[in-house]
Amino acid sequence: MTETKKSSKPTKPESSVFPAREIILEILLEVTAGREYSHIMIRNVLEKYNYIRTEEKAFIKRVSEGTLERMIQIDYVINQYSTVKIEKMKPVIRNILRMATFQILFMNGVPDSAACNEAVKLAQRKKFQQLKGFVNGILRTISRQKEEIKYPDPEKNRLLYYSIIYSMPEWILQMWEKEYSAEVVEKMCSALLEEHKVTIRVNESLSEEETKVLLSEIKAAGVECKRHEYLPYAYVLEHTEGAFAIPGFVDGRITIQDVSSMLAVEVAKIEPGMQIIDVCAAPGGKAVHAASKLRGNGHVEARDLSESKVEMIQQNIDRMKQTQIDAVIADACSLDQGKIETADVVIADLPCSGLGVIGKKRDIKYHIQQSSLQSITLLQKEILTVVQNYVKPGGTLLYSTCTIHKGENEEIVDWFLEQFSYRLDPISPFLPHQLRSAQTDKGYLQLLPGIHAADGFFMARFVKIATEKDKEK
Repeated sequence: MTETKKSSKPTKPESSVFPAREIILEILLEVTAGREYSHIMIRNVLEKYNYIRTEEKAFIKRVSEGTLERMIQIDYVINQYSTVKIEKMKPVIRNILRMATFQILFMNGVPDSAACNEAVKLAQRKKFQQLKGFVNGILRTISRQKEEIKYPDPEKNRLLYYSIIYSMPEWILQMWEKEYSAEVVEKMCSALLEEHKVTIRVNESLSEEETKVLLSEIKAAGVECKRHEYLPYAYVLEHTEGAFAIPGFVDGRITIQDVSSMLAVEVAKIEPGMQIIDVCAAPGGKAVHAASKLRGNGHVEARDLSESKVEMIQQNIDRMKQTQIDAVIADACSLDQGKIETADVVIADLPCSGLGVIGKKRDIKYHIQQSSLQSITLLQKEILTVVQNYVKPGGTLLYSTCTIHKGENEEIVDWFLEQFSYRLDPISPFLPHQLRSAQTDKGYLQLLPGIHAADGFFMARFVKIATEKDKEK
């Protein structure tokens, strides 16, 4: 039984056999060695080789991302046809086989013969001439027998089957099945492997006419643009060639931001005149969005730990031409005495396992370990213990993560309410009608890939209870 399913695009341009595959190998070696995250590495490499053709960039991006997101399945297939198991191979050979196997199994636009031949040539160029027969033999066999690949029996071991077919570590599947139904888990896994389109937020300061002009420019550039079902200023794009190529990005009329992040700002219910602190703000999407809600009256302080992260925030502030906001270096774990009870809203989008954005950051699932989840929740608790002091009585603390793990979400909510004088505030009134459910009446919302039209994301709205003494002030 085979579950492989080829995509018809992008087709590999014949004229770009070299250096495209060498670039892909460079990406895979760096990412699989743990030296860089995939989304950062791919972005940096494509910027470095900005002179190459658009078709080559699309091929490099697709094969790099696809190989990483399908790596468990690819390794399983290679191991069936190799006398040397994948973990025992030299890194160069291992990743040449991976990228070629991805092309054979999942890319109709690349003839199997081309995938095999170019893998052999790449092995030779990398000084592994003695292994060209090894590489060729494995890939030719996979090509001939790809319709007969034997996968685990889902009736006997469903989780192992899902793990291979969806390239998801078994421990993550086991954790999710304790928290969600088997049907929901499979939908999430399937959705995380789908193509992830670009979502933009149109600057809300634009007039209706200016927005129409912007959308016309985007469409004229060959980019398909469709309004998102959740928010009027959110749009989903297809056929983009990078952020800087999208009309309106450089001049600040749009920014790239997932709708889940936009919804978190909506839930915070920011109004003109408010004082806002975003305690872990980089790269600045929520902070800049929050500043736009102030309509020129109020202030956002966007904080993060390092100079590089604050520079990233400042770049977004400058590009979006946003006022009423400053970017500041600050450690969220250290109490700032001068900020105690000064904020109407504190945004705490905290470090997490990132399991909700695996579809965009494909190697997260390989880097995160079950043993590290406890240290993540301890850090979340440490930060919340500090930053809850900044909220004014009656003010709001917005807690959010980009994960789908109850230990980092609902259990943190329960812990926080036990520790501090806050209450959960229902968030349904601030959400689009499609998301108004019984869950949101509890004061939080868990977005799930495959179930909702957004990244996996959690948000909870806490309101600080004012004491009688506070009321007298």
